[in-house]
Amino acid sequence: MTPHAWLQTAHDLHTRQQPFALVTVLRVAAPTSAKAGDKAVVTADGQIHGWIGGGCAQPAVIKTVRAALADGQARSIRISPAQETQEQQLADVLEFGMACHSGGTLELFIDPVLPLASLTVLGDSPVARALCDLAPRVGFAVQMVAQGARAEDFPAASRVLAQDDAQLLGSQLAPGGWAVVATQGRRDLQGLKAALALQPRRTWFVASARKGAVLKESLIASGEDAARVNAIVAPAGAAIGPQTPEEIALSVLAAVVAARRAEVNDAVPAKSCCGGKKAAAPSEVVAPAMVAPAKVEAAKAEPPAPVSGTLPASSSCCGS
Repeated sequence: MTPHAWLQTAHDLHTRQQPFALVTVLRVAAPTSAKAGDKAVVTADGQIHGWIGGGCAQPAVIKTVRAALADGQARSIRISPAQETQEQQLADVLEFGMACHSGGTLELFIDPVLPLASLTVLGDSPVARALCDLAPRVGFAVQMVAQGARAEDFPAASRVLAQDDAQLLGSQLAPGGWAVVATQGRRDLQGLKAALALQPRRTWFVASARKGAVLKESLIASGEDAARVNAIVAPAGAAIGPQTPEEIALSVLAAVVAARRAEVNDAVPAKSCCGGKKAAAPSEVVAPAMVAPAKVEAAKAEPPAPVSGTLPASSSCCGS
């Protein structure tokens, strides 16, 4: 085993968009077979590529790696000798007491490396192109879907598909992720059906509320599941009063990021404040991406609501 073989393994897993954790030995108290600075790539199925110590450390590491991959949060753990196996949280360190013969102590840092979130953009419109450029900058792998699309026209996309047939897409792309339909009058119904075929966590449609309602009725009449159709967010976007295609794309991306972060926060135990009261969960604020000028002026007159549900900088946790 070469000292840095874990680097190649990490590269291979990242290229294949497979989750893993990088585990680093921070401190040791002899006797241990590992030393500070040793590293390993550990996968959810328990494979360890590298060196972080012997058999006593591995069960605790694998258990913690699985938890870290589940919620995306890094962790520090300490493995120390004990009369019997036990586990307790001490400040920011999770301590495992292990009844091992070596008698040494290990402290390790477990850093999860997760695949990029998947965002499927459907449609070849100015808003779709702007979304394709912006989304990779905030951690999304963009799959571009548009009838007749060319890969050279979407250099930031990780994948470009030139057909929007719903059945075909269902077999080519994995379900899940997020979807934005930005067809803007060109193959709207086809784009929406294709998005539904991907079974995304959430779908946004860049259109007015009236247009969205009409097309939702058409989808339901054609046999699409009513609950899934009604869950499509239309109009799409956060309340920032967008006007240009780039601004509309930014507002839609803000809504996608808010939804993604809310999902992550739901998976992580909330820290309490104000005597045990939990902070409010993030909420998505949607506003028309394409609105009449009069409505834009009205929107300018009122400050937009926060997108992510975070508190203003001037406020404390308890609102004081």
